[in-house]
Amino acid sequence: QVQLVESGGGLVQAGGSLRLSCAASGGMLSSYVMGWLRQAPGKDREFVAGINYSLRSTTYADSVKGRFTISRDNAKNTVYLQMNSLKPEDTAIYYCAATSRAGWANPQVYSYWGQGTQVTVSS
Repeated sequence: QVQLVESGGGLVQAGGSLRLSCAASGGMLSSYVMGWLRQAPGKDREFVAGINYSLRSTTYADSVKGRFTISRDNAKNTVYLQMNSLKPEDTAIYYCAATSRAGWANPQVYSYWGQGTQVTVSS
């Protein structure tokens, strides 16, 4: 049973940066793919970035490649999402999630979810 808590959201100017954090407890992150997903008003939840602990591999949605970076700190049991060059269309609630299943980009594969943190990018 994994518990996830996100933090680091806020209001930022277009072109600015934020770093989101996801603190995990109750499980071993090495057993999971950790993902960041987001949901904008009127839109379905969509995949943003994922990290596979065993393979040390990452994947990103095309819309954020080159701007966002997912990383981990095993000692702190924490996953990060560094967001640079933010755009107004990045405005959404960002969720940390965990899964032991294949299919990173499908929100339905994720078994554990954080409460979400709001990111608002002003133009």
